Amino acid sequence: MEQQPNNQLNIEISEEMAEGEYANLAIITHSNAEFVIDFVNVMPGTPKSRVKSRIIFTPMHAKRFMKALEENIARFEAANGDIQDLEHIEIPMNFGGPTAQA
Repeated sequence: MEQQPNNQLNIEISEEMAEGEYANLAIITHSNAEFVIDFVNVMPGTPKSRVKSRIIFTPMHAKRFMKALEENIARFEAANGDIQDLEHIEIPMNFGGPTAQA
């Protein structure tokens, strides 16, 4: 008797993608149909920064992502202690459109 896979998802990643991109700012905007998260690397003393990656979620997937991130942060803090929150840093956002939050 042949066994069927347990609904496993085979995900591949290229070497270039596996290297990742560093980001220290996330700009989040939304409409009634989607959430857009722009990941940016802001360097001190540099007047201009570039979006390194943009991820677009449906509202349902944005909420699932938030819950998964909360669960992973809780596991991390259970093993490593509380993550210290940074003081509020004002970064001018001159992108137009809805006010962004990071």
